Amino acid sequence: MKDVALHAGVSRTAVSLVLNGRHSVSLADETRDRVLAAAAELGYRPNAGARALAQQRSDWYGLVTEIVTAPFAVDIIKGAQDRAFADEKYLLIASTESDRDAETAAIERLLEQRVEGLLYAATWHRAVELPEIAREVPTVLVNCYDAEGRYPAIVPDERVGGRRATERLLAAGHRRIGFVNLDPDIPAAVGRRVGYHEVLGEAGIALDESLEISGHATADGGYVAASALLDLADPPTAIFCANDRMAMGAYDAIKERGLRIPQDVAVIGFDNQELIAAYLRPGLTTVALPFGQMGAQGVDLLAAMIAGQSTGTGTVTVDCPLLERASV
Repeated sequence: MKDVALHAGVSRTAVSLVLNGRHSVSLADETRDRVLAAAAELGYRPNAGARALAQQRSDWYGLVTEIVTAPFAVDIIKGAQDRAFADEKYLLIASTESDRDAETAAIERLLEQRVEGLLYAATWHRAVELPEIAREVPTVLVNCYDAEGRYPAIVPDERVGGRRATERLLAAGHRRIGFVNLDPDIPAAVGRRVGYHEVLGEAGIALDESLEISGHATADGGYVAASALLDLADPPTAIFCANDRMAMGAYDAIKERGLRIPQDVAVIGFDNQELIAAYLRPGLTTVALPFGQMGAQGVDLLAAMIAGQSTGTGTVTVDCPLLERASV
């Protein structure tokens, strides 16, 4: 700053006020312009580490996640990054590959960088256990939750998503709706199944266990499950698949039998995995997981915690919208 002051012909105090954005102190516009021009010409950059130590704040949030290797949940990162940037904050991202030791080391390094708070994001909705050092700063979970309830969490509303898919098929006139679910005990499978059951019950349609089958979250599993449904004596006229990969397998099973989508059998997926849903033929109507919105809301909640607002440690659910294409 001494060099900038000499180059601009002003005091070091004036340089400090300008470069630290102290607009509350009256300085001539011409002085501000000279300081900024001198700083640019000399290539001056503030020392972020020193500033963080002095102010006890860094304008950085840490994001700990395995999502950087996931095919579509990366929108959590984008949603968080865009929202943070809009608030003049920035993300430091640490990839962990779901390794406990790597998570602890990543959080330690982020804390060394004086991050103001942490986001912990998961590829798929599940319970997680964070290293104890995560409690040293405000921390928010995204697309996951803490089984002990120590941290606030942002998760998709799986139940409402299951309702939206089933309601859409009912609105199209279907009454015999097959359901190809994920492995039964994970939160997504439980919530989507509850939504499916609720809507059928409200419509006065008796539950039929023969119409529910697990596809184990894979395209091959979806193919096998849909084949079993279509080979029933009274097959469904619509199939709700609890993810898009299983819907892709269901497409193959339907077409192998000489049936048409959606004229003979309607199909709805879940996730909106873009490389699948948008490029199947016909395009797959699906329920979208709100990854971007969850990332953005995670940043909002983290900012509120850092500001000292009372947020509690509850779970916030985010709506899962239906995206229409051409399979219903």
